[in-house]
Amino acid sequence: MSGKEVQLVVVGSIGIDTIETPVERRESILGGSASYACATSAMYSHVGMVGVVGADFPEAYENLYRHFNIDLAGLQKKEGETFRWSGVYKENMDDRDTLSTELNVLAEFAPRLPDRYRKAPFLFLANIGPDLQQEVLDQMEQPKFVAMDTMDLWINIQRDALVKVIGQVDLLTLNESEARRLSGEHFLPIAAERLLAMGPRYVLIKKGEHGSMLFSQDDIFVLPAFPLNNVQDPTGAGDAFAGGFMGSLAALGEVNEDTIRTAMVYGSVVASFAVEAFSLERLKTLTRADIETRANLFRDMMRIPGALVPA
Repeated sequence: MSGKEVQLVVVGSIGIDTIETPVERRESILGGSASYACATSAMYSHVGMVGVVGADFPEAYENLYRHFNIDLAGLQKKEGETFRWSGVYKENMDDRDTLSTELNVLAEFAPRLPDRYRKAPFLFLANIGPDLQQEVLDQMEQPKFVAMDTMDLWINIQRDALVKVIGQVDLLTLNESEARRLSGEHFLPIAAERLLAMGPRYVLIKKGEHGSMLFSQDDIFVLPAFPLNNVQDPTGAGDAFAGGFMGSLAALGEVNEDTIRTAMVYGSVVASFAVEAFSLERLKTLTRADIETRANLFRDMMRIPGALVPA
C-alpha cells in the first residue's frame, strides 16, 4: 500500500469505547474520530490515517483498518494504553453522559506526517486539540482543501489557539451548540457570519437528526438528514459524515459550491449507515452500490417541483 498516492489525510483520535444505548451495551469496541472518518472517506478516496494507539490496541482493529484499505503509515504505536472513553446515551439518542475519559497515549500525541502524506491535496483535521491541528498544518505542503472539526472543550480552554487554526482552513465544521458557543450568537445564520469572519471560506453546522447547514459569504445550503427508523449507536455520526464528505469531495477533485453540496449528500448518507450498528460494524459490510441506492432515494425525497402557484 505504501506506493499508492494518498488523496486525503485524516488526523484524529483513535479509541477503545464502552457504550450503552437504549438498545444495548457494548464494551471495548473500536472508536475515535479518525476511525469513523477514515472508514467512510475510504469508500471514495485513498486515505492516510494519522493517530496514536497503545500497546494494548487489538490486532483485529488494525486489520479492520486494512479491510477499508486505509493507509496506516501515519499510525503511531506507543508503549502504554490506548485512549479510552465510556458513555451512556439517553432515550432520545442525542444526549449522553460521559462516564470516563482516559487519554493515555493520546495525552502525549505528537502527530508526524510521512513525507508522502505532506503532498496530499485534501486534509481533514478531526476533533483533537488545536495545538495538534496546527502541528499538522505546519507539515502540509499547500493542500487544495482543508477542513477541521472542534468541540466545546477546545472552545473553553484553548480558544485563542483554536481561532488561529480556524483562520487557516477552508471549512470549519461543528455542531449547533458549538457554533453558538464559539460565535457568541444564538441564531445560526448570525453565528455562521461571525465564524466566517474568522477566516474559513465555509462553515458547516451539523444538526444531528435535523441535518446540516452550509454557509459561505454568498450562499446558504440546508440539507436534511436521511430519515431512519433504526438507530443502534449514534457515536461517531458526525465523524462519519465528515469522512464521507471529505472522501467524496477528494474523489470529485474540484471544490466549488456544487461539489461541496454533492459531498454533503454523500456525507449524510454514509453517516445514516454508520449509526445502524455499533462501532464500524455496519460500515464494514457497506458497498458503493448500497450508498448510491440510498443517495438516489435521498435525492428523490428532496425533489422540489418548479411549478408556480397561479396568482
